[in-house]
Amino acid sequence: MEPLLKINSEKCIACYACVRACPVKAIRVQSDKITPEIIQERCIGCGSCAAACGPGAVEIRNTRDDLMEILKKSNKVAALVDPSIAGEFPDITDYRKFVQMLRALGFYSVHEVAFGVDLVAREYKELFRRSKGKYYIMSNDPVTVSFIEKYKPALVPNLAPILPPVAAAAQVIRQLSGEEIFLVHISPLIASKDEILRFEGKSRIDLAITFVELRELFTEANIHETDLEYSDFDEPLGYKGSFFPMANGIIQAAEIKEHLHATPVVTVEGEGMIDAIKEFEENIGTIKCHFNLFYKEFLMGRGTSMGGKRILRRSQLISYVNKRFKILDLEQWKRSMEQFKDLNLTRNFTPDDQSLPIPSESRLKKILKDLDQLESADVGCGACGYASCTDFATAIAQGLAIPEMCNTYASRNRQDHIQSLKISNEKLAQAQDALKKSERQAQKEKEAAREASEIVRRMLHKLPSMVVICDQNLKILQTNNSFIEMLGEEAQEINEVVPGLAGADLKTLLPYNFYNLFTYVLSHNESIRNRDLQHEGKLLNVSVFVIEKDKIVGAVIRDMSAPEVQKEEVVKRLNEAIDKNLNLVQQIGFIMGEGAAETERMLNSIIESYELRKDLKDR
Repeated sequence: MEPLLKINSEKCIACYACVRACPVKAIRVQSDKITPEIIQERCIGCGSCAAACGPGAVEIRNTRDDLMEILKKSNKVAALVDPSIAGEFPDITDYRKFVQMLRALGFYSVHEVAFGVDLVAREYKELFRRSKGKYYIMSNDPVTVSFIEKYKPALVPNLAPILPPVAAAAQVIRQLSGEEIFLVHISPLIASKDEILRFEGKSRIDLAITFVELRELFTEANIHETDLEYSDFDEPLGYKGSFFPMANGIIQAAEIKEHLHATPVVTVEGEGMIDAIKEFEENIGTIKCHFNLFYKEFLMGRGTSMGGKRILRRSQLISYVNKRFKILDLEQWKRSMEQFKDLNLTRNFTPDDQSLPIPSESRLKKILKDLDQLESADVGCGACGYASCTDFATAIAQGLAIPEMCNTYASRNRQDHIQSLKISNEKLAQAQDALKKSERQAQKEKEAAREASEIVRRMLHKLPSMVVICDQNLKILQTNNSFIEMLGEEAQEINEVVPGLAGADLKTLLPYNFYNLFTYVLSHNESIRNRDLQHEGKLLNVSVFVIEKDKIVGAVIRDMSAPEVQKEEVVKRLNEAIDKNLNLVQQIGFIMGEGAAETERMLNSIIESYELRKDLKDR
């Protein structure tokens, strides 16, 4: 599944505002990457990074397209709407118009989560009544639950084992409408998109979208309240659970005392939630209260429109609830509460420790020294996103940050870089001067080469012998007039359009036995000299030689019928014949001389043998 939050590298300007906003430092900055990245395992889904990102580079997983696909395919899709709609949609004059807008969008039924809040509030009241010396942290806020599971896993047993209101409402609707109904939670929190994945069975919720996405769907579908009639929520309706979007709303729904001298519950919302959890861990034996914690009041959740005013939204919610109270059938509500009193609203939690190892003191000192912050380790400007230089150094050691995030370090490095850049610029200027000189010298050499090439070309055309040069594909690179004249009138006409027949295919101009010599030389890299060939009644003497191995060959062709060639060739070939005859005579003489010497040796040996025998006989 696509992550809940991710950073679009094309939009990101690497300002690190997201790093500063993240309460759990789940955003990593690495030296080999231009932009930060969200570490999904460490993220608690609070959305503070998205709120802090000016360029809008932090993107939230889109589920509105999934909803439209579901509405097209299924006839039974129920909406579970958080009561904070009153604060999000002040432009809708009556909540009943809002309900009808949801029906116009394609929902089969529309339910307010307030009744689920009433059910859960009753469970909390009973839990607190029964608790004997054990204190709980209420588990209605998914961000709080995720923080404890990941960063305070020792407190997981203190999380209240009660389902959140939306999961309780899901059980009610499935019992009334059947298991096949598709449930969609319309929530003020982006964290709800991941929270619903935890619920199974009758508590299952199939999809969650935010109020912001719902607004977009209304606009795209061209749905306006002025075009619609009134329609109320489907039963069962909620009572005081409608106050749930406010931090202490569920406490009031549970009718738990909130007097300062007698309340058993402490309510904290906002980023103070993290400090409250630390206090619970350290001092609960003295505090002796249950904690009702919210990272963000649902009225101001990250799934609501940006720029909303908190007090105004609270007043709109209260006005909405009072209107509901006037038309609520309280007796029917009591019957509904009795009807669903036996629902199993318990839940479990899973520790997922994401704490990182603390680096050694020597490692931290080295990093602080490199940052030039050794003397101010316990303080910090906060620009890097960390409370102190020591915290920042710890993050560097843990691989979450890089030194360049420190303004002081970056400024010092910038000055060093500027100085280095000046030196580099001076060297570059010297190199540019040298390059210009080299370019002028190269230009002179190029001109000289061009002139030499032109001289060679002219000389080539003055040669009486035919010359042709071609590449490995037997395409002509260069030739002279004598070769073109040998090929005939058609080649001469082509030469007028394409000088030197450049690019012409040798195979189309010469017969096989002729151009095959070129093919042989190219494939074997072995020159052929003085090969006689007949071509159009003429005897031609051909020499093909390698110019560049496997790539370029050239040939010199002489017309043996030309008078100057005949005289030169007759003399040359007579000399070659004389040389061959002399060599042959020398070889014969040598052989004969060797034979005579051998005969003489044999005769002398016979005479000596005969004389020896005669001498022995005489004796």
